[in-house]
This record gives sequence, structure tokens and C-alpha cells, in this order.
Amino acid sequence: MSLNTPEGEQLLETAEFGPHAKGPSKPAQELRGDQLRGLRFWKEVGWRYIATALIIVYAMIPVMYIISASFDPIGSVSSVSLIPDTISPVNYEELFTNPSRPFPTWFMNTLIVAVVVVVVQIFASALAAYAFSRFRFKGRRGGLMTLLLIQMFPQFLASVAIFEMFTQIGEVAPAVGLDHLAGYMLVMMGGALGNVWLIKGFFDAIPMELDEAAKIDGAGHAQVYFKIILPLVRPIIAVTSLLALVGVIGEFLLASIFLRATSVKTLAVGLQGVLAADRSNNLGWFCAAAVLTSIPVVALFLYLQRYIVGGITAGAVKG
Repeated sequence: MSLNTPEGEQLLETAEFGPHAKGPSKPAQELRGDQLRGLRFWKEVGWRYIATALIIVYAMIPVMYIISASFDPIGSVSSVSLIPDTISPVNYEELFTNPSRPFPTWFMNTLIVAVVVVVVQIFASALAAYAFSRFRFKGRRGGLMTLLLIQMFPQFLASVAIFEMFTQIGEVAPAVGLDHLAGYMLVMMGGALGNVWLIKGFFDAIPMELDEAAKIDGAGHAQVYFKIILPLVRPIIAVTSLLALVGVIGEFLLASIFLRATSVKTLAVGLQGVLAADRSNNLGWFCAAAVLTSIPVVALFLYLQRYIVGGITAGAVKG
């Protein structure tokens, strides 16, 4: 049958457009699939990248403002911008050359307080967490609930009572009274058991069979704790140490009450005093000090970042 006849043309149309006809060409199908994948990507994943970028920009604006102000030689509120017109290290030089603002002394005071307080806090919290996790004794549940209840009240509520107490203690033992780092460190050590719940959750995840196997071999509680358990909980120790360090460095209220002399001030108290004296003209100096203070904390944070997520989630979920 010839295709030029009416019957042949009808057969050709049925072959091309009938129920068994082939769909669009392969390139057209691939193009439609690419469009679908693109829309699905922006609907499910792409918007998250945009939101993350906006959050990063929003968070970086104050940081860029502080860095810019630290390199601004004028260092006043009216002259600071995100991109300074003139860049100069004069504010950083003044940190080490102005005796009325002894930044190195304040930095060393803060470092001493932070190291001593963090070591005592983490050591005491780890010992208490081990006892609460491994032993069963009368008052265990009440002790845990008491620690949780104490953490609900901020420390500054007791600032007046602590001030009166250490005023009287200073009359008997001046070395641990007001205007002495030792007295301030004793006050900060009062929160030594603040990380018990977080560390205990990590201890609970360690099988008891390790303790039992070590005791069968003749190990005591101290050997089990220091040689077996403690090496396994390094992530949570690193996390709690970092959190305690940041808290001690940024503590201002109690430090401003106990440390009034210039030679014993910490960075929080010293920098606040300089900025309060002349908020406009001392802004550049303050920002330079803030940048140098943040460098050790950021470096330590980056070094311990591999422990942070795993340590916090394990301690919070498995408690």
C-alpha cells in the first residue's frame, strides 16, 4: 500500500502519534530531568546554603567591626567603619607601652586564674562524675538532683554574701581576701561541680565490664579511674575544659567586686574600666585588646573542635 494514498497517510499518523508512538526525543527528556533536579535541589538543599551564607555574614559583621576599629589610629566611635581609611598598629603598640593600662599584667592574671580554676573544676567534676556513675550509695540521687538545682540559680545572687564573707576572711588571712587573686580563685572554685552531669553522661556510656576486668587483674579504684576510664573520656574532658575556660575569661561581675586594684585585675575588669573611662576615644585600644585576647581561645577551640560535637552529644544524650 502506497503512503501517498489516504489509507497510507492515516497509517503514518497512527504510527507517529498513536498510543504506541514514541515520546519526546532523548535530549528533551534529559533537559526536563535537569530542570527537575535543579528545582528539587533549591527546594530541599539549596536554600540552606543561602541561609548559612546570610548567617555567616550577619555573624562576621561585629567581628569585622572590632578588627577594623583595632587598626584605626583614631579609634573613636565616629571614625570607625568596616573598612578603615587608615590602617595602623598604634593601638596594638599602646597595649604594651602604656603603664596606666597594664594589658600584659591583666592578661597574665587572667591566664593564672583560668588555668588554676579550670584544672580544679574539671578534676573535681570528673571525680564526682565517676563516683555518681560507677557507685551506688545512699543519697546518690539526691546529690545529683541537688547539683542540678544549684545550677539553676546564677552565681551573682550570692555576690553580696560572698563579699561580706571574704571581707571578714581577709581580716584574718589577707592573702585570700579582697584584692587578691587567691581569694578570687577560691570563689570561682565554688562552682567546681558544675560539669558533673555532662561528664557523668559520658562515663555512663563506658561499659562496666572494663572496670570489672581491671579489678579481676588486681587494679584498685584509682588505677581504674586514671589508667582505664580517664583516657577514654578525653573528648568530654576537652569540651568541659574549653567551656570552663571561656566562662572564667569572660567572668566580670565577681571579678569586679573582688579585684579592685589595678595590679590584680583580670582582662574583663581592666578592659571594661578603660572603655568606661572614655568610651569614644578608647574604643580602638579596647578592640585591639579584645582581638589579642580572643586569639588563644579561638586557637584552642580550633585545636579541640574534633572533640566538641562528639563530646557534647554523647554527654547530653546518654545521661
